[in-house]
This record gives sequence, C-alpha cells and structure tokens, in this order.
Amino acid sequence: MMAEAGADGPRLAELLALGRRLWEELEASTEPSSGAPAVQDKVRQGLDALKQAAAMVTQLELFSENEELEEVASADLKFMLLPALLGALTLKQVDLSKRREHLETAREHFLHFLKLCRNYGLGSFQLPSSTSSEDEARSSPAPRDPGQPALVTMAVSRLAKIERYKQKKELENKLASMSSSVESGTADEDQVREFYILQIQKWIGTSLEELESIEQELVILKSRDAARQAPTGSRGPPRPARTPVKPFILTRDAAQARVFGAGYPGLPTMTVDDWYEQRRRQGIVSTPQRVPAGTSDEEMQKQQKETEEEEEEEDDEEALRKARDWDDWKDTHPRGYGNRHNMG
Repeated sequence: MMAEAGADGPRLAELLALGRRLWEELEASTEPSSGAPAVQDKVRQGLDALKQAAAMVTQLELFSENEELEEVASADLKFMLLPALLGALTLKQVDLSKRREHLETAREHFLHFLKLCRNYGLGSFQLPSSTSSEDEARSSPAPRDPGQPALVTMAVSRLAKIERYKQKKELENKLASMSSSVESGTADEDQVREFYILQIQKWIGTSLEELESIEQELVILKSRDAARQAPTGSRGPPRPARTPVKPFILTRDAAQARVFGAGYPGLPTMTVDDWYEQRRRQGIVSTPQRVPAGTSDEEMQKQQKETEEEEEEEDDEEALRKARDWDDWKDTHPRGYGNRHNMG
C-alpha cells in the first residue's frame, strides 16, 4: 500500500525527510553544548514532524504483522525508520527533571522498531533480556542457568559488539556508494529497495546499542531516586559508643609473659624523685647548692660577686703560671727547636 497524504497538510514523505534532515544536522552540529537553544529547537521540530508522520503511518496501516516483507512497497520501506528516528531524537532532549521519562520513551520507540523489523525478518538479532522475558517465558518454560559465569556473558556481549561494528562499517560503505543514484532518482526499483533495507539494517545495530546504554543509565537513575526517597531512620539506630580496649600482648607461656610484661604501655617501677636520687648516688648528676632560707637579695648578690672574684683570681694565677713556664721553656730551647726542616 503506497503512502498518501491529505491535500490540507504536508505529505508523509516530506515529514520523514524533515525529521531525518534535522537529525543529521544535529549529528553534524558543532555546538559546544547540546542544551543550546538552537539545538533544542531543532530537536523539538524534528520530534513534531516525526510524530505527525508516525500518526499518519498508523492511520494508513502501512505495516501489518500478517504480511511478508515482499508485500511491502519499496517506497514504503523507508517509513519503517520512523520509530528509530523518534528514539534517537528523544535522547537528545536535555531536561534533567524528565530524563528518566525521556529514556523510557526512547526505549519504547527503539523496541517498537526492532519488533517491527523482527516481524518482517529483517536482520538476525535478539531483543534485550529485560524486554523479551515475557515473550520468551511462553516459548521456553525452563529457567536459565543461574550458574552461568559472568565472564562468559561478558565475552559473548563483546563478540556481539565487535560483529555489529563490522556490519555497521560494511553497511555504511554500501550506502555511501548507492546514495547518489537513489537520491538523484536514477536507481531502479530493486536498487531503491536494497538501499532502504540496508538503512534499516544499519539502524537495527544502532537501536541495540542505544538500548544497552539506556538500560545502564536507567539503573543509575533508579538507584539515585531510591536513595533520595529512603527515610533517614531506615538505616537503624546509631551504634553505642564502645569503651576503648587497653592494649595487651598475647603470650604463650609464663616465661614469655615475663619478657613482654603486662602489655603496652608499661607500668612505672619508680617515681621521678627515686630515679633522681639513684642517679645522684651514682655520681651522674650533682646536688644543687641550696640557698638558705631568709637570705636577702643583697646578700645573694654579694656572695655571687665574691664567688666571681675568687674564680677570676684563680684564673689569673693559672695564667701567670703558664706564662712563666713558657718563658722558662724559651730560655732553654732556641728558636726553631724541634723543626726538622730547620737544618741550622
């Protein structure tokens, strides 16, 4: 069934072309921020155009679960991309307060596109386990093996991503070589049909990748919302303060206990006065001279002055003795005595 449009509104093909052109401009945009007003205006315009086109496709009943791919007209194949383009543009909205809503809406669009492709036998792929569990529950009642190692699952997922990347590059090369002839109108119907099928297969890989990213981001957002909604007292009563434990040393026998003692820190065995008295008896420290009680400051200064004079006199006598000894030595020893280099 060929797509048609009313005379009082835009044609279906024009709406699809507008939405796709805006999406391509957003992909090639050099705006530093995706939240710029110009960027978000294009997002809104693209979503409005694609939503109108999707409503027209539903009204015209272009696709049905009871028909085969060969029954779909070549010119109508491109309208199968509408759900995928809707999901891609929905993800470009930057309203953080509605981020979870946008993610869930985009997921529904991508799933709609993948289910439509699976009904027509386009591509060999598996829907994400979180979305296809209800469909698989009827056909496979046996539960999956819960003991499957996580490493095996990760390896399978990695191989699938590598294979999708290779297919994506091959499809892009084929589409680049065919786009000029299709857009100029020189391609025949078979080439146009092949071109649209290749576009659908390319968007299948893109939709699977976007679904994986959406699931990961939804897990993060749900955990954040749960943490915010959790009551303050749900973590239980506060723990009582614990009495600090005195350090101790584990010993195997009494001998080891005598070596290590009662634990750390060790208990003192004598007072400071006892230690000082022991050192005084050993002659390590001297006994300070005590000033008798009742002595005035003048007497103390006088005693200090007499002591200094006595020390000076002792120093003078010692210096005088050394000088005399030096004179006596010079009298008996000529100049240069003991100098081996002086040969005179």
